[in-house]
Amino acid sequence: MGKKDFYKLTDEELLIERKNLKKSKVFHAASIGFLAGILLFGVVSWSLSSEKNFGFLIPMLIPVVFIYRMLKNPNKNTDLEEVLKERGLN
Repeated sequence: MGKKDFYKLTDEELLIERKNLKKSKVFHAASIGFLAGILLFGVVSWSLSSEKNFGFLIPMLIPVVFIYRMLKNPNKNTDLEEVLKERGLN
């Protein structure tokens, strides 16, 4: 997706972009929570099992990788937030 020039957008278009930004943040937070729940369930079930196979923990690295990628590269919308603050559309 190309980078938008938020300074050229009207106030109504900026409000729509802000709504999309909020949806994106909620989706990312829910995704991280879901993956953290999977990770927690896997670690607890591994720790409570009678056989402590470390091979069971290897699939638990998948949620860790996805959580890391979501936290490392957050949705970069600082330009949009800056324009919203300048125009007083918070």
